[in-house]
Order: sequence, then structure tokens, then C-alpha cells
Amino acid sequence: MPKILKITGLEKTYSSGNKQLTVLHDISFDVEKGQTFSIVGPSGSGKTTLLGLCAGLDEPNSGSVELCGEDLNDLNQDQRAQLRNKSVGFIFQNFQLLPTLTALENVSVPLELQGHKDAVKKSMTLLEKVGLADRFDHYPSQLSGGEQQRVALARAFANAPSILFADEPTGNLDEETGEKVIQLLFDLNKEAGTTLVIITHDLDLANRTQQILRLKGGQILTNERTEVL
Repeated sequence: MPKILKITGLEKTYSSGNKQLTVLHDISFDVEKGQTFSIVGPSGSGKTTLLGLCAGLDEPNSGSVELCGEDLNDLNQDQRAQLRNKSVGFIFQNFQLLPTLTALENVSVPLELQGHKDAVKKSMTLLEKVGLADRFDHYPSQLSGGEQQRVALARAFANAPSILFADEPTGNLDEETGEKVIQLLFDLNKEAGTTLVIITHDLDLANRTQQILRLKGGQILTNERTEVL
């Protein structure tokens, strides 16, 4: 299978006063196109830092990231942003919806920015798929946490990304609501054929993906396939 994400010898170090703090050390792995993949580890293990590097939101001190066939070391910030807009979707723990826009506008804005003629129609269809057909005109403050994350799901899939990064997607949700959101995430992902990379500390969630990368102290503990098909 072709690799949609290839990480080689990644190192990330931050300066803290007059000390150097190594957050990630010699990280190498790859993700196949269409795969579901999880990165797990305790707080402070480097999960979110690794996500930022994988998506080109930050730059490593050494090593390389190939995303959707592009070596990010060869791209400037604008080119990396263009690659993300075209091929990458995000879901965050804190939803990151625009508070002054309705649910429908939050989903349709990314499509309109790319010039899609049927942006509103497609956004309505996606919101219907996540069970929010009666919430088109509601603002984020009028929605529950679970509803906000479902809007974020619809937005993430709007541009038909090649790869989707989900950073603790159920972190701010109760167990029952989180389960519904995760089922929607996997259902939408399967339908779209997207590559899914989930950052989580939830082992039950990680075990639903095809491969699990375990981090501790900025290093890889294990990288193994699960029994999920």
C-alpha cells in the first residue's frame, strides 16, 4: 500500500531558559493510505507535538516528514498551508468552531474559500449525516459539546481530505456522547476512504484503529498492528 505519511528520524527540541528540552527523539514510522492509525501515550509524551510536525504546523530540528507525497522540508510556510487546505482535515478536543457563525456557516466557509459552487448544499448534507439537520441556524453557544464536535466532524470532511488528524476528539465529552461522536467519525471515514490518525490517551479508542503507535517520554515504545480489519 502507498504511504500517505512517512516520518523519518524526527527530533524536536525546545529551549527552556539555558537548557534544551528534547520532546521527541528519533521518531520513525509510516501510515498507509486509507489506514486508521492511533498515537497513544500519557500526558507529556509528545503526542500533540508529533501531530503538529506531521501536519506541517511546526518544524522539526532534524528528520523529515513526507505528507501526501510532499517532503515538508522542501516547502515554505505558504506551500505547507496550501497542502493542508487541499489534503488535510483536523478535529480538535475543543472543537474550534467560529463563535459568530452558525453551524451551517462553520461547515460551508472552508468550501466557499476553495470556490465550491455547491458549498451550502454539501454542508447541509454533511450536517444531516451527523444528525444535525435541525441545527443549521444554531450558533456554537446554542449547541451542546457533542453537537459542536459533530459540526466539527462535518467541517473536517467537507473538503474530502486525504488524511484527517483527530487530536483527543472525545476529550471534552462525556462517555456516552464521546462514543456517538467516535462512531460517526469512523462511519464518515469509512464512507470517504480517508486516512485517519487519532491522537488519544484512550486505549479503547486506540484499539479500534488498525495500528497503534505508543509514545513515552518522546520516544516510541511500540508500533504494532491490531486485529481490527
